[in-house]
Amino acid sequence: MRAALRIGFVAAGYVGAFLVASVAVAVRVAATSGPDAQASSGMYAFGDTYLFIAVFGLLALVPTGAALYFLRPYRPVWIALSALGLCVAITGVAAAVLFSIGRDAVAPSTLAAWASFSVLRILLAPILAPAFLVVALFTPYRRPRFALLTATALELAVVAFAGVVWFVPLFFQR
Repeated sequence: MRAALRIGFVAAGYVGAFLVASVAVAVRVAATSGPDAQASSGMYAFGDTYLFIAVFGLLALVPTGAALYFLRPYRPVWIALSALGLCVAITGVAAAVLFSIGRDAVAPSTLAAWASFSVLRILLAPILAPAFLVVALFTPYRRPRFALLTATALELAVVAFAGVVWFVPLFFQR
C-alpha cells in the first residue's frame, strides 16, 4: 500500500469519526431542544461536548490503530513518541506533587494557584494511561516500549494518587 493511500485512509477515518460524532450531537440537540434545554443551556452544552468527545474518541480508535500500524517500521517515530510520552507522564507526577504540597496553602499565594491548576493535569491521567499503553503495544522496538510502559505506570500512579486523596476520605471519614 502506498504512503499516500495510507495517509488518505487514516485521514478519511478521522473525518468519518468527526462526521458521525457531529451527527450524534445534532440528533441529541434536536431531541432535547425545549424549555429545559434553554434553562440549563450550560449543562446541555457540556453534555453535547462530552457526547462529541466520547463518540469521536471511540470511532477514532480505528484510524489511530491503523496509523500506528503503518508507522511500525519507522524507528524515529517510536523514539519521539516514547520521549513525548515520558515528558507528559512526568508532568502528571509533578502535578500530583504540586497538588499534595500546595493544597493546604493560603489562597492568595502562587503555590495555591498552581496547586489548583494541577488538578486539571491530574484529571487527564485516566485518559493518558491507556493511550500510552496502546501505543506501547503497537511499537516493535524494545526501548520505546519500555519508555511507554514506564509512562503508563507513572500515569497509573497519578490515578492512584487521585483516588487515595479524593475518594478514600469519602469512604473512611473520621
